[in-house]
Amino acid sequence: MTTNFDINIIIAVLSGLIVGIGLGIVFFNLYLRGKKQTANQIIEQAKKQAEKIRRDSHYKLKQELQRKRNSFLKEIKQKEEKAARLENENIRREKALRREETQLKIIEARLENKEKKINELEQLLYEKHKKVDALIDEQNKKLKKITNLTIDEAKKELMKNLESQAKLEAVQLVKEIKEEAKEKAQREAKEIIAQAIENLAYEFTMESTLSTVELPSERFKGMIIGREGRNIRAFEEATGVKVIVDDTPELIVLSGYDPVAREIARLAMEYLIKGKTININTIQQMVSRAKKEVNRSIQRAADETLRELKITNVHPKMREALGRLKYRYSYGQNMLQHSKEVAYIAGSMAAELGFNVKLARRAGLFHDIGKAVSNNSEGSHVTLGLELAEACNEHEIVKNAILAHHEEAEPIHPISVLVTAADKISGSRPGARRDTLEAYTKRITKLEEIGNSFDGVAKTYAISAGREIRVIVEPDKISDEQAQVLSTDIANKIRESMEFPGQIKVCVIRQTISSKYTDDFEENMNFED
Repeated sequence: MTTNFDINIIIAVLSGLIVGIGLGIVFFNLYLRGKKQTANQIIEQAKKQAEKIRRDSHYKLKQELQRKRNSFLKEIKQKEEKAARLENENIRREKALRREETQLKIIEARLENKEKKINELEQLLYEKHKKVDALIDEQNKKLKKITNLTIDEAKKELMKNLESQAKLEAVQLVKEIKEEAKEKAQREAKEIIAQAIENLAYEFTMESTLSTVELPSERFKGMIIGREGRNIRAFEEATGVKVIVDDTPELIVLSGYDPVAREIARLAMEYLIKGKTININTIQQMVSRAKKEVNRSIQRAADETLRELKITNVHPKMREALGRLKYRYSYGQNMLQHSKEVAYIAGSMAAELGFNVKLARRAGLFHDIGKAVSNNSEGSHVTLGLELAEACNEHEIVKNAILAHHEEAEPIHPISVLVTAADKISGSRPGARRDTLEAYTKRITKLEEIGNSFDGVAKTYAISAGREIRVIVEPDKISDEQAQVLSTDIANKIRESMEFPGQIKVCVIRQTISSKYTDDFEENMNFED
């Protein structure tokens, strides 16, 4: 940063040069005027002019220095605010992780208690079986003594009793094995998913169809518009992006649904402003330069992602589409980051289950590849993604994962199921996506309408941002058994009529209050005169 001492030196040098030039001009005028004025008067006048020029130069330099100082302080303040936001976000994440860790410990303690109770029941059942065996043996002995059965007949009768007993024990054993296997599978699945999620670092982003460009001064707005609007029309035709010039000071807005085209327009506009020359020829040159820069950025993003996930042998068209996801957002979530998350989660779960990790990551990375071309083509991103994958001869499991993650085809391999699960995890995690207020209100209203549409429902409340609904039923119309059935029916109707990430909990509440009042105290008292 320039000091006051340096500024004073510069001002002194400039003042000396200005005084010298002024003296030369004065003496030249003296010569031309034929010495009409005295030398002292001319020199005094030259000094005054030089002093005025020096003061004006000093004032302008101080103004420029003050402007640069203010700009530098503003930039430092913005960086400090950004650092504070990041610090607050990290604190919030740490608190969330601690809450999840506490919940997992509570679940683990509950499972241990259940396992302990099961062991106690097994021991009790074993003792009862021993008593039953003893009773059967005693019965068989008495039967042999009382009846006149032969040895073969007695054996046959005994085998029949033992067979019946064995079938009963087998049914009980099968039931216990099924319950134990189901509980163990659920516990291991939760552990696998939790471990996969913990390995990710989340980024929070915001979707927008607008970009802004700052201007050095208001006069650039006229240059951008051009005579009779020629420049702004040429720019919009070259980029396909709408340029909005309004009353906002030193700012213009670029509007467009194609994020890549919008980024090209932003860079081209910055190049034009920096060059300070805006006409039809320079617009074409700067747009071409911006396209090359964005294409390089797309290529770098694709190469870094593939190198990070250790995925090779990718077709150039798939590579380009993957890089374009860097500029695509859905509900505030960046699609390239989302695809990387799905790849990591699917790969982690595949590793735990013994499947092909590289293939699982590949399928997870390309499951939403159609969103890179959906802005300029007709059809859903699933259809477009499948067409691109087929044109690039992608693996069959990758193509099936593209279809299956939106239930447009049955999974042909467990990896497709893992990709679907990873996609839902990435989309429904806290902070991943951001609904507009209108969409949020519609979802809450729809949930409450579904709950209220069933007979016997008094009121329905959607809570936890639509992740849970609580249904209050009329106790005289709905029994406890019917309340259980009602919760299932409401959950099925929500699943059929709505699309939502994650799960929605349906809680049916039936409350019966019985009240009784004692007799009035005074009526039960006998008073004597």
